[in-house]
Amino acid sequence: MALINAGDPTYADNAMSAEAPDVQIFTSSGTWSKPASAKIVHVEVVGGGGAGGGANATGVGEMSYGDGGGAGEYGSGWYDADDLGSVTVTIGNGGTGGTGAGGAGGTTSFGSFTVAGGGGGGVRTNSAGPNFSSGGAGTGGTGGTGGDFHVQGGVGARGFSISATVFTGGAGGASVYSGNANSAVNATGTAGSNYGGGGGGTANTASQSAHSGGAGAKGVCIVTTYL
Repeated sequence: MALINAGDPTYADNAMSAEAPDVQIFTSSGTWSKPASAKIVHVEVVGGGGAGGGANATGVGEMSYGDGGGAGEYGSGWYDADDLGSVTVTIGNGGTGGTGAGGAGGTTSFGSFTVAGGGGGGVRTNSAGPNFSSGGAGTGGTGGTGGDFHVQGGVGARGFSISATVFTGGAGGASVYSGNANSAVNATGTAGSNYGGGGGGTANTASQSAHSGGAGAKGVCIVTTYL
């Protein structure tokens, strides 16, 4: 496999073609087939976002906090089309939210050429009092392989309180292609935004039923072929 060097003087001539590039956006797993007359292929992948942490049922004088989920990693690579055939694309699912710790996001991959890791789930802290910050925000996705450029996903925010009436769950982390998911109080956490955003955590005041953290958003693979 030959990795394209953007500093090569032939790079601009190859990339700037009279023909519009072929762009295929995968939001579910499938197979990429190389278009006819393909010259250069640019691949972008984002891992799935982790879910936010939930909040358990609370009694009198109790609180519960869920941290935000981490966003999926971003990976990018340039390839000579002659080195590619049909490639299997796997899209990482977003983590599942629940009343406990949020689930982690899945890995997104363009074969073994470019791979991006999913974000971690936010945790839940039970029966915390005022002036408290939890310590288990979802980690941003990392550890991807291949390609020539990777960006770690955004870390989820921690849930916290500064008094018995001022508190919140943690916001979800942002990926390269998403914003932050809002936190929630006494409600289900906000789902992560596309693509690869972490889900928001939630918090419960006293005497509440359990609430789930927001689900993470699934990843994406964008393949741009210059003809």
